[in-house]
Amino acid sequence: MEKLRRVLSGQDDEEQGLTAQVLDASTLSFNTRLKWFAICFVSGIFFSILGTGLLWLPGGIKLFAVFYTFGNIAALASTCFLMGPVKQLKKMFETTRLLATVIMLLCFVLTLCAALWWHKKGLAVLFCILQFLSMTW
Repeated sequence: MEKLRRVLSGQDDEEQGLTAQVLDASTLSFNTRLKWFAICFVSGIFFSILGTGLLWLPGGIKLFAVFYTFGNIAALASTCFLMGPVKQLKKMFETTRLLATVIMLLCFVLTLCAALWWHKKGLAVLFCILQFLSMTW
């Protein structure tokens, strides 16, 4: 309803501040989205660190791959709470980020395949490193 009022009153979206644009992205309140962002981001970091710690246990490669990949997915999903899932996907698949997004998604799958089905510890670690690099790219 607020968006309709702005359009009818002649206000442009460019005149909005960053906070107003973020609030328009979702029906959740800003505090709720900020809380869920923090929860997802912190749990993502926690699971990634937990997975890294489990790597050094005997047979821990499977747990490492699952927890590390889940941690990265949770950290990635945390930004959906700030900008909304549709805007997140649009930004991820822009031409400047397309290659990094494809590599990241591919590495998620290949990490799990290398650890759970192929039983190749070196490949799983390599794909996790590529996950990290593609997410920071």
